[in-house]
Amino acid sequence: MLTSVRIKFLISAVVAALAASLTVLAVQSGPAAAHGNVTGPASRNYGCFERWGSDFQNPIMATEDPMCWQAWQANPNAMWNWNGLFREGVAGQHETVIPDGQLCSAGHTESGRYNAMDAIGDWKATSIGNSFTVHLFDGARHGADYIRVYVTKPGFNPVTTALKWSDLQLLTTVPNTPAAQWTQQLTNGVQMDIPVSVSGRSGRAMLYTIWQASHLDQSYYFCSDVNFGGATSSPSSSPSTSPSSSPSTSPSVSPSVSPSTSTPPVTGSCAATHSVTSQWSGGYQGEVKVTAGSAAVKGWTVTLTYPGTSPIQQVWNASLTTNGSTAVATNASYNGSLAAGASTTFGFLGSGTAVAPTLTCAATT
Repeated sequence: MLTSVRIKFLISAVVAALAASLTVLAVQSGPAAAHGNVTGPASRNYGCFERWGSDFQNPIMATEDPMCWQAWQANPNAMWNWNGLFREGVAGQHETVIPDGQLCSAGHTESGRYNAMDAIGDWKATSIGNSFTVHLFDGARHGADYIRVYVTKPGFNPVTTALKWSDLQLLTTVPNTPAAQWTQQLTNGVQMDIPVSVSGRSGRAMLYTIWQASHLDQSYYFCSDVNFGGATSSPSSSPSTSPSSSPSTSPSVSPSVSPSTSTPPVTGSCAATHSVTSQWSGGYQGEVKVTAGSAAVKGWTVTLTYPGTSPIQQVWNASLTTNGSTAVATNASYNGSLAAGASTTFGFLGSGTAVAPTLTCAATT
């Protein structure tokens, strides 16, 4: 028979074990506390976290910040773990290990967690002058064997083109610098402020930063979209700006692609039309408009049938299943209910040359 002393001991042990388990869960539920990122001009995933981390399920992001929206839909952990975009064991062979087109995801590192960072489109761009400062945050005080800051060459357009190593030119290199010597010593880490200058630049470009941490063979890679002079795109939100900032300029449609198919009459419960909003070598961005018929609908399903295999890679404002040449999109929780004659849209990224699918629309009333 258990004595009262033994019972109290067992209860204490169970409580201690539960407390330890809850502590582990609490630690694992938030973003990682180590490593770092380029906080200004903000990298793609840090910028998405900064603007939308407190409101990441808000559907307004799909229209105001569509590239961040596709990233949150693809893998929210890419933003929650904004400080973990690194590879180990590269041994300085960056161009060998990371293929062209995958520079922003560090070659699909971390089992593909950051793949959406490679998506081509109109990412929010920070407006900067020809002289600016790159802010690199190091939360774990790793220090650096070196830091390299590159900029894309004149004529490169990140809205329409995947980033390749040959697109980059080196701006500056920070040599070996222990964490104790970084520019700013903060309570939660250190920050390196790197002054950089270019000459005669204007318009859209991308900064690419490689941080070779000192504690291990651990290399960090960051893509920051910028706009020299602020002439062609709205700037990225500052940390104090609310997530409802103005959207960036929509990408222009290539003259070789018809922007939309003809709009069919809504003879049934709903109708759908397809358009191409931008395209580039190897891919394009498309949009489907769903319009309710003469009666209100509670939900909708659009079937897209292609001549060959469905090219759709990522989708937002809808859920998608694919089977060969057919892709089936169903409404999200927030855009299924439409009044009679009302419309909504969903967007997607496709691979290859843009092809107009055959569309059918069905709805529940």
